[in-house]
Amino acid sequence: MILPGATLGVLGGGQLGRMFTVEARRMGYRVVVLDPDPEAPAGQLADHHIVRSWSDPEALSELARTCDAVTIEFENVPTDVLRALAAHVPVRPRADAVATTQDRCEEKRFLNAIDVPTAAWASVRGGEEIGEAWRTIGGAAGILKTARLGHNGTGQEFIAAKEELPAALVRLGNVPCILERRVAIEREIAVMVARGVDGTVTTWPVAENVHRYGILHTSVVPAMISEELALEARALAERIVERLDYVGVMGVECFVVDDGKLLVNELAPRPHNSGHWTLDVSLTSQFEQQVRALAGLPLGTTTTLAPVAMVNLLGDLWRNGEPHWERALTMPKVRVHLYGKHAPRPGRKMGHLTAVAETPKLALDTAVIAWSFLQRQP
Repeated sequence: MILPGATLGVLGGGQLGRMFTVEARRMGYRVVVLDPDPEAPAGQLADHHIVRSWSDPEALSELARTCDAVTIEFENVPTDVLRALAAHVPVRPRADAVATTQDRCEEKRFLNAIDVPTAAWASVRGGEEIGEAWRTIGGAAGILKTARLGHNGTGQEFIAAKEELPAALVRLGNVPCILERRVAIEREIAVMVARGVDGTVTTWPVAENVHRYGILHTSVVPAMISEELALEARALAERIVERLDYVGVMGVECFVVDDGKLLVNELAPRPHNSGHWTLDVSLTSQFEQQVRALAGLPLGTTTTLAPVAMVNLLGDLWRNGEPHWERALTMPKVRVHLYGKHAPRPGRKMGHLTAVAETPKLALDTAVIAWSFLQRQP
């Protein structure tokens, strides 16, 4: 075990790294962040911020030399960087596990190989594969996505007919893509799951999510689904991290389709936006669990104390000036979390707020009201 007083490293300095840093320092660890942005949110609170590229040899050497273990806060860290670091210091999650989640086709192959259901899909590496891909998904409407990169609704095109695919492929840059069949979604849910060095697995209650323009808008916990479906979702998440030999925290995003069936949509090999509520009502937050998994400590209990809802605070809130913080902060069951970002832009995640209540619906209603109170009229 790596005990308090040791130094933990983070590749990436965004808001996820910032919340990890807060939890790690609370527990008595030093934190070193590697991120090229001198104003990175995590770097503002870390003991040391290395302001260099993630692949800079000198920066990686310093990280390996000064840290007792290293983790990631975003999934697109080059895996050769993770492997280079792993030769000198424990890196969790391991490079091979992260690599599987970096390519949507590889991720889907892995999921299907372990009997985890997904929407019908096909790889599209060039125009010559369009016809076969269209037949593979059943000749129905689909979504063409870049196989790598792309998030929050970017890097994808909705396809109604096969004839639309060539132009969509060009708009996406003629890069390798995945074509997924569109399904009738009843609701979206997410499971936060963690696996420790000793193989112990824990999950939190299932969150129910609503997205706007491809960006998460609200999460409510527990999800308003049957107990049987919640248990099935948590069991799928446990199977995924066990078969991936994953150590750390992962977000598993799922669709509930109109026949009540679960389909896994995407994996996030790190804490996830739909798990931020754990900071306020879980005995162990997703970020403390990330610290525990990285340090080889026993995982903490994920007991949740009350229904809760979260709303993302995007840069759009600043369109007409500083939001009305005083309105939300006077609500006794609402907590505001800001990420220290200085430049609000439309769609940029600047913070989130949570609301606790007696029921999930009341928590969600309270959170949305608090969010609406923040908005400044022109």
